[in-house]
Amino acid sequence: MSIELSARSRGAELSEEERKVLTATLVGTTIEWYDFFVYAQAAGLVFGALFFAPMNANNPLLAQIVSFATLGLSFLFRPLGAIVCGHLGDRFGRKNMLVVTLLLMGAATALVGLLPTYAQIGAWAPALLILLRILQGFSAGGEWGGAALMAVESAPRDRRSFFGSFPQIGTPLGMARCGC
Repeated sequence: MSIELSARSRGAELSEEERKVLTATLVGTTIEWYDFFVYAQAAGLVFGALFFAPMNANNPLLAQIVSFATLGLSFLFRPLGAIVCGHLGDRFGRKNMLVVTLLLMGAATALVGLLPTYAQIGAWAPALLILLRILQGFSAGGEWGGAALMAVESAPRDRRSFFGSFPQIGTPLGMARCGC
C-alpha cells in the first residue's frame, strides 16, 4: 500500500512485476538477517556452554568470546558468497540464486537448531557449528548482493534509488523481528 502511494505521488504506477521484485527483495533480506540475528542471540545466551563445554568449565568468559567469534566468522565468508553467487546469478539467473541463498540460510539455521551439543558428540559439535556459520555467512553475502542488484536492475531509470532501498530496509526489519 505505501509502495503504491509513494509511486502515485510521483505520478508513476508500479507494475505487478515491479511490486513482486520489491516485495521479494525486502522479504528475502528480512528473512536472511532475521536468521543471522537469531544466531547472534543464541551465541550470546547459550552457545558457549553448549558447544564449548570444556572451555566453559575452565573459563566461561573465554567460552563466551569463542561463541561470539563464531558469529564474527560468518562475516568473513560474506564477500565470498557475494562473489560466487553473483557469478552464478549472472549465469543461471538472479531469482534462482536468491532462492538458493534463502534455502541455504534456512537449512543452515535449522541444522544449527538440531545440532547435537558438545556433551553429545564431543569436538564434532563446535566443528559442525563453525561449518554451518560459514554457510550462513556465505548465503547472507550472496543473498544481499543479489537482492540489491535485482532491485536496482528492475527499477525504472528514475526510480533506482527507491528500488535499491528495499533490500537495505530488510536488515533493520530482520533485527526488529528478532527483537535484537
